[in-house]
Amino acid sequence: MIHQYKNNDYNIVLDVNSGMIHVVDDLVYDIIELFEDNDTDTIIAAMMDKYSKPENAAKLEAPININDVIEAIEEIEELKKQGALFSEDIYKEYITDFKKRQTVVKALCLHIAHDCNLACKYCFAEEGEYKGHRELMSYEVGKKALDFLIENSGSRRNLEVDFFGGEPLMNWQVVKDLVAYGREQEKIHNKNFRFTLTTNGVLLNDDIMEFANKEMANIVLSIDGRKDVHDYMRPSRNGKGSYDLIVPKFEKVAESRNQTNYYVRGTFTRNNLDFSEDVLHLADLGFKQISVEPVVSLPEEPYAIREEDLPKIYEEYDKLAKEMIKRKKEGKGFNFFHFMIDLTGGPCVAKRLSGCGSGTEYLAVTPWGDLYPCHQFVGEDEFLLGNVFEGIKNTTCCDEFKLCNVYAKDKCRDCFARFYCSGGCAANSYKFHGKIDDAYDIGCDLQRKRVECAIMIKAAEAE
Repeated sequence: MIHQYKNNDYNIVLDVNSGMIHVVDDLVYDIIELFEDNDTDTIIAAMMDKYSKPENAAKLEAPININDVIEAIEEIEELKKQGALFSEDIYKEYITDFKKRQTVVKALCLHIAHDCNLACKYCFAEEGEYKGHRELMSYEVGKKALDFLIENSGSRRNLEVDFFGGEPLMNWQVVKDLVAYGREQEKIHNKNFRFTLTTNGVLLNDDIMEFANKEMANIVLSIDGRKDVHDYMRPSRNGKGSYDLIVPKFEKVAESRNQTNYYVRGTFTRNNLDFSEDVLHLADLGFKQISVEPVVSLPEEPYAIREEDLPKIYEEYDKLAKEMIKRKKEGKGFNFFHFMIDLTGGPCVAKRLSGCGSGTEYLAVTPWGDLYPCHQFVGEDEFLLGNVFEGIKNTTCCDEFKLCNVYAKDKCRDCFARFYCSGGCAANSYKFHGKIDDAYDIGCDLQRKRVECAIMIKAAEAE
């Protein structure tokens, strides 16, 4: 399977199955388009006809002759022999065994607080309540959650725990106590906990920063970008904006962590389709690790992204990609999460085929100990898997998540981005289609565009 596109004056050819990427000239690009369905004579005739026309010939450094076409065809044939173009899909056979694979729990999202001190308009967690009631996780429940993770992690040594909410800093003492307990247990069981924290920053102070810098492998700091954009969508419960309060704190966190192992993470909506300006605003504030992601919301919400918004969003991604290339050359580069792509090794096969591992390797824990496939399923009764005291009871649901992969989804099989997005988000599929093995169509469109931009940036860097 081949995907071809042009971006920022680059002719890019992606061989989907091998992951090989080729930046080619116009002639090779055009030949590849015809290569699979036409014989050599037909391709030669088509190329000689096309490049004899003045409007096409004017783009060339030198006129095209038959030998040029033949040489290009031979190069393409050699790349095909090497498995770098038109390669076979080796994963179709692997998927049979993949479905039968044994999985262990390797990560938990601890809902340390079903409560929040902000009232973000797009919050999927209903301002921290998750279709339930406000509650803080007790130390006893959290401790049992870590025990559950250890007991269900098999021989895996590295385990991840994200302190999540609501707003986890509203239950900070329990966070500290659980980190201490985890450090004790990792020595006993030969495990290594990687703790992370997601916060809106309202309660951040120097003591919390000091502890987080010592114990948290990563920190996610929630901010949407420009002051007016952020304050409109992320007000406090009294209606006041939170931008001025959190920005100095976030700047201090980023610097204290040497501009690594953190993200400022925002959400853009229909209210700020010019979101590249928000990304660049965060970069101008000095942040080097940035993620601004599209809101996922049903169409009836006024801020929801709609299909007619896609051209504008594509334009913004292109604009952002070009600006990132420019800034990197100027020594002012930064990372944008959705443009980060590994073209050398990438994730393991299982991750490329099935994504985050929700419902199997990654679970969410409510303040009272209930287990769900991930934080976005919390409160959906049919996805209640069990609890940290008795373990997983709803194994049928887990098996359904295990079967989720790019070959189980009709929309993924012929998509060039399938090994980059791994089939997309099961929660988004459920939200829009009522089942976990479909795909959120607008999300797919945006993912494809982001992959194209990310590859183009790599091409520019290689040049």
